Amino acid sequence: MTQIRYVEPGDRKFWQGLDQHLPEEEFAKKVRDQRGYVLLENGEPAGLLRYNLFWDNTPFCTMLFVDENHRGKGLGKKLMEHWEQDMKVKGYGMLLTSTQVDEEAQHFYRKLGYKDCGGMTVDVPGYEQPMELFLVKAPD
Repeated sequence: MTQIRYVEPGDRKFWQGLDQHLPEEEFAKKVRDQRGYVLLENGEPAGLLRYNLFWDNTPFCTMLFVDENHRGKGLGKKLMEHWEQDMKVKGYGMLLTSTQVDEEAQHFYRKLGYKDCGGMTVDVPGYEQPMELFLVKAPD
């Protein structure tokens, strides 16, 4: 059975096991502001999604991650659809996400109806990375 709920303080260890990019202080904000979700499969944590507000008014999915042992079962799609519905209920009319152009996630997002809307290249020494591709969608 699959369940999706807002991230809670007790999820910290699981969360940090999948998401090494989020500092402790920011994790606390995700809990406080309900800007993260944990996906449970048969009662066990199996995935997460976190977001911010781009321009302070547009939901932007900053991390979607499903544990390796649970991939290929449609759980990432369930997490995205849950987030999209939650954002629609909250009155948002546009959603954003991004991925590096050398990652397969762009194809996943396009299958969910997201469309390319731009990119950004970072070449600052020490922070170089492949182009970041931004994708947009109106919630269904």
